Amino acid sequence: MSGFGGDGARPAVHPADPHGGPFLRTRFAVPARPPTFLRRRRLTEHLDQALRTPLTMVNGAAGAGKTLLVADWAGSGAGRSGGTDIAWLTTDTAGQGSVMFWAYLLEALRTSGAGLPDDLAVPARAPGVDPALPARLAAELSARERPVTVVLDEFDRVTDPEIHAQLEFVLHHAGRGLRLVLVTRTEPLLPLHRYRAAGELTEIRGAELAFTPSEAAALLACHGLRLPAADVRALVTRTEGWAAGLRLAALAAAQSPDPRTQLREFEADRTTIADFLLAEVLKRQPPATQDLLLRISVLDRFSAGLVNALTLRTDAEAVLAGLSRANAFVEHLGHGQYRLHPLFAEILRAHLRMRYPGMEPELHRRAARWLRDSGGLTEALAHAAAAGDQDFTAAVLVDDLAIGRLFTGQHADDTAGLFARTGPGGTAPAAHLVGAARDLARGDLDGGLTRLRRAEQALGPIPPLPAADAPDGPADLRPAGDPERAGDPSDGPVPGAAARLSCALLRALAARLAGAPARAEAAAETADRLRDAVPGPLVDGHPEFDALLRTHVGAARLWAGRFAEARAALSAVTGAGADRAATAPPRADALGLLALIDYLDGRLGAAERAAHAAIAEAERYGLPRPAGSGVEHLVLAALALDRDEMGQARTLLDAVDGCEPAVRDPVAEAGRAIVAGRLHLARGEPRAALKAVDVEIPAERPSPWARRERADVEAAAHLAEGRAATAAELLANLPDEQGTGAVDAARVELAAGRPARAVHLLDRAGPGRRGGPGVTVRAALVRAQAADAVGDRATALRFVARALKEARHERLRRPFVDAGPWIRPLLGAPPLDRLAAGWLTRGDPAAPYEPSAPDAERRPPVVEELSGRERDVLRRLALMMSTQEIAADLYVSVNTVKTHLKSVYRKLAVNRRGEAVRRARELGLL
Repeated sequence: MSGFGGDGARPAVHPADPHGGPFLRTRFAVPARPPTFLRRRRLTEHLDQALRTPLTMVNGAAGAGKTLLVADWAGSGAGRSGGTDIAWLTTDTAGQGSVMFWAYLLEALRTSGAGLPDDLAVPARAPGVDPALPARLAAELSARERPVTVVLDEFDRVTDPEIHAQLEFVLHHAGRGLRLVLVTRTEPLLPLHRYRAAGELTEIRGAELAFTPSEAAALLACHGLRLPAADVRALVTRTEGWAAGLRLAALAAAQSPDPRTQLREFEADRTTIADFLLAEVLKRQPPATQDLLLRISVLDRFSAGLVNALTLRTDAEAVLAGLSRANAFVEHLGHGQYRLHPLFAEILRAHLRMRYPGMEPELHRRAARWLRDSGGLTEALAHAAAAGDQDFTAAVLVDDLAIGRLFTGQHADDTAGLFARTGPGGTAPAAHLVGAARDLARGDLDGGLTRLRRAEQALGPIPPLPAADAPDGPADLRPAGDPERAGDPSDGPVPGAAARLSCALLRALAARLAGAPARAEAAAETADRLRDAVPGPLVDGHPEFDALLRTHVGAARLWAGRFAEARAALSAVTGAGADRAATAPPRADALGLLALIDYLDGRLGAAERAAHAAIAEAERYGLPRPAGSGVEHLVLAALALDRDEMGQARTLLDAVDGCEPAVRDPVAEAGRAIVAGRLHLARGEPRAALKAVDVEIPAERPSPWARRERADVEAAAHLAEGRAATAAELLANLPDEQGTGAVDAARVELAAGRPARAVHLLDRAGPGRRGGPGVTVRAALVRAQAADAVGDRATALRFVARALKEARHERLRRPFVDAGPWIRPLLGAPPLDRLAAGWLTRGDPAAPYEPSAPDAERRPPVVEELSGRERDVLRRLALMMSTQEIAADLYVSVNTVKTHLKSVYRKLAVNRRGEAVRRARELGLL
């Protein structure tokens, strides 16, 4: 008789183990679940697959909830309802070997009610397990009609390879008679790859064991805690769903008078969580591994090389791999990268400070050096700042030629913030450079120049360098990809070359802010010569450096009125590295400046396209503020004025006033004053226009175009109040390369009753030869008015027709409004009436365009098309939904909705919700 019959008779119980002691019955008992245990159906349903595969492995870290999960599944009758007996064994073979393991396993089978032959046992005091025992057990199990499920809890304690081999033999040959469930922290020494390939392995690992926010909320409720969803999500994020961490935190909170605050602010190193992790994880490791874990606790993520650098050892790769396999709260992220569980890292750091006081800064320095040398600049800077040494942190940044990171990229504010946390300012040249960069970024020109001079004095004079050989002059910097850029090694290194090159960049920025074009060119020339002294990989690795330098030089040239040279420098920025996030801010800045150049040249369409491209570039990379001086918005405001869309112009101008641009240079300051003055003129407010442009713009050298544009506004204001002589005096002898000044001077002559003189001025200046419709339309209208004044109607009609044809494409309305009443009869005469209909005269040839018509009737176009998601937000805005309701309805965060709303307001040129809805309805968007 085999004892596997169905008569229910139980075999005799062996009273003693092979060593003569009693069997410990607690090892056969399914662990009891605590009253606060939460059954998770998704996991028990997954465990039900254990009845369909020979092998199941529940693998997770200490406290992941493995044992209680399987105990709940086994104790709930899931196994028996599936037609299988369940035998439970909590394994413990420390110092006992295979004899005790098999003795306990056989006893667990007998205890479960699965009868075994009396002679199937491990002999007392045997030197080892009889090789025939696994074969006999497999044969008995394979003959069973009713399979048995064996749960081996804490199987990671079984380290004897012989036991693993014998167990796999039994599993393989028992067939459908055995279902084996291993609860373990480590992977067993079984051929798991074969079981996976054959579809005969059920696995539940740490990621699946982690609690979801809804499960965590239910678990907290079991402890009598009901918290807002946001608090639960924050707790799950901090614990990463670790079961023991959640339970221990809940137990502590339940005893606190303020459970919500306790869960939100608990200090992991001072809780029972710390006791658990120190006992169950850290102290189970050898002393050398404990020391390694303490040292790497200062790292967010790490590779074996970085760990070796911190610990001064060479075996980190094997140690980390072993810890990861053992689920010792060291997670392998792939590609040789690891990380510690956040709670474990927090506790280890506190333990590090107690065991090795004062070591933490040195560990951060070692990490910073290794990461810098390995190309991990962002992480290197973070560790250098954590060391609390500003000189060292600044050197990491400057020596890598990364000073541009303080001005570019999404991490510019983060990089600047690192230096705000490093304590008192340093005294080394690099620290002075970083301080200068931060001052200049805030627009503090005096402070920036003071720090910059200190850095240059500390560095000393620049050694003799070979003259740059760029074909277009020193300021037209050679591109980073130029093969001639790399220096000749025979030239020898230049001490502090990266720092000196950084000085040149900051000099160029300071020159831009100061309106000093000559100093910007000198800085660019120095940079061009120094570049060869810097290792090529540094320059190639920081494309933002050249982009910033060219943009600052281009802005300085623009201020000086050297439009062609400015366009060359700025176009080089917009055309290079278009896919690099690091160069997005200078690209957006350069596009805005190019838009202004196009506008001043009268090329309105090109100006509009460049301005929109600047805004799109900033939005594409999520730049947190105007990437440059914000002149693209000023250009769009000026274009709105030219189209007689004054509401749009006012909104855009207000948007400029309400933002904090990255660069406050004279170009932007002058542009803002001029657009404001023109807006007042369009509203019939000449005195306010004079006040708007009467601002002092600090600049080392006056700008010819800014001077001319200001004089144009002032002249128009005086002309509006009948002071033609004053207006003429303002416009006399002004520099004017584009011919716009000649147009304004000619208008003054017309107002003074001298049409012939007006035409003579236009003929002499030849306005529009290099300009666009912004110039040529106004010039044509002046000629038309002069002809009309002397009774030459045919010539007047011809010039008005030319002006209409050129203005129609750009919707250039304002010149016709400013022309005065003489033009109205001409606009109503054929064929001009058809040329003006629809865009200038609102579709009725008999009704000339009226400047007093409300903006709503003219329906100015949207500055940019709304995206699909922005339209979704707008539709819900029209339904009077709150920001929170919109976020819930669209399944996005409140911050995302706010971002979309800001974009909608900007594109619709409004400031409030109600205005956005009204404007959208006017435009047919709702």
